[in-house]
Amino acid sequence: MLVTAIMKRDHEHMDLQQLRYVVEVAATSSFTRAAERCFVTQSALSHQIAALERELGQRLFVRSSRSVRLTEAGEAFVPHARAALLATEQAKEDAAAAAGEIVGTLRLGVIPTVTAVDVPALLVAYRAAHPAVRVELQVGNSDALMAAIRAGELDVALLGLREDVQPSGVASRLLVTESLVAVVPSAHVLAKSASVRIRDLAGMTFADFPAGTSGRAQSDAAFAAEGVARDVAFEADSAELILGLVAAGLAVTLLAPGVVARSTAYVVTVDVRRGPVRVEYVAWDAAAPRSVARAFLAVLEESPSAHEEAGPEKTPSPLPGVATTSRPRRPSPSTS
Repeated sequence: MLVTAIMKRDHEHMDLQQLRYVVEVAATSSFTRAAERCFVTQSALSHQIAALERELGQRLFVRSSRSVRLTEAGEAFVPHARAALLATEQAKEDAAAAAGEIVGTLRLGVIPTVTAVDVPALLVAYRAAHPAVRVELQVGNSDALMAAIRAGELDVALLGLREDVQPSGVASRLLVTESLVAVVPSAHVLAKSASVRIRDLAGMTFADFPAGTSGRAQSDAAFAAEGVARDVAFEADSAELILGLVAAGLAVTLLAPGVVARSTAYVVTVDVRRGPVRVEYVAWDAAAPRSVARAFLAVLEESPSAHEEAGPEKTPSPLPGVATTSRPRRPSPSTS
């Protein structure tokens, strides 16, 4: 009986797996999605979290048929659980790094309109250099990505910010600076213009990213600076959808030329005089970047695209591994 009691008591000591389950439930607000991400059954995950709650003597989650949310105790517990998991991963990674091996999971965030880096090609090079590393990729706006780095939820992010805004609370390096272009339908009145001013776009219907996002802020600030009102009738998270709306003749937009160049949408780009400027950065944890992040930055710097010649739309970056050419996308004479 004594042995059984000791075994039961030892079994109820919290372990890293329980912490991981709690962190995933907090991140997804769902026991089902958390179980999927942890590759366990929902019943097993629920059982382990219940055991942890018994040990703590506190409920960590309020469960209902429609939602899961953290209790006050859960809000206090999760940051420490996340820190413990990160510390454990860091210990494993540092031990492997001392032996010359990079292991672990790289959590990479990118904006949907990144053009400074060929993300798939970069990840291929990274995997070739460090095959033991798992890469997790998520897309978001720059503000959310920076917040995720500060919270320890991402290791590296590729950002795009307007010219007068600097990355905050993270370490960063500038990748490229480029002027946004006006994107109009092929039959638009401005389609054959060599360039336009912000005021020339007044009164037109726009498609753009959602209000409050960093992708939208560049254009909003440019119009506000000129004292010109703007009608954004269409909001979308996808640059391809925005370009589709423009190609259909429903709207115009402002985008980085590289975003338009890689699209199949039949649209015309026009230079904007004194228009909005976007700066792309690579950002990472300022305090203690993990070995997987340091390795990623090294691969980025070693990319052969660093030797490409800069074109008129982009400024060469001091950080190797970025694309350096871009031209406005116009219909060819045979199709106009």
